[in-house]
Amino acid sequence: MAEQDGKTPERDLAERVVSSRTAYRGHYLEVQVLEIERADGSRAKRDVVGHPGAVTVVAVDDQDRVLLVRQWRVPAGRVLLELPAGTLDRDPDTGATEDPALAAARELEEETGQRAERWELLGSFWTAPGFATELMYLYEASGLRPADDDRRGPDADERLELERVPWRQAVEMAERGEIADAKSLVGLFWLARRRAAG
Repeated sequence: MAEQDGKTPERDLAERVVSSRTAYRGHYLEVQVLEIERADGSRAKRDVVGHPGAVTVVAVDDQDRVLLVRQWRVPAGRVLLELPAGTLDRDPDTGATEDPALAAARELEEETGQRAERWELLGSFWTAPGFATELMYLYEASGLRPADDDRRGPDADERLELERVPWRQAVEMAERGEIADAKSLVGLFWLARRRAAG
């Protein structure tokens, strides 16, 4: 039944999990097959990828350039130009996930060799809510400086190339489809909106 504003009440759209089965458990992902029941009593199956969450960083240097990393992405089958990002670590004993602010600082240093004096959480967004639980936290970092000799480098399985692109040019690249990674699009368009607002 529709409410007065024409929207269906949330309770009528809700799906309740009736049963679940773990189909796969990997290093940090878990795939579950869920049976859900809708408000009208009908049932369906849902495949859900459990993910601990992630961070991405819009890092802008003193010359108004955005730090981007170029890397090969197997699922895309090509090299992508992206904002620095990474998955939240999960404690193997407690299952607790890492503080996103700490993860953002770690990922910026590992992927770009930079540390930031100023951090701002811009927001968070679901990367693929139709099938995954990944919630990504978006940060802006400024006051960049090179990490000291104790710099944390990329993970052993990562090969990254750092690129510094003037922020307006990076936004134009996104508009032309040259940057096609969703988190990078969100971050760059958010940056453009903030700059336009002053």
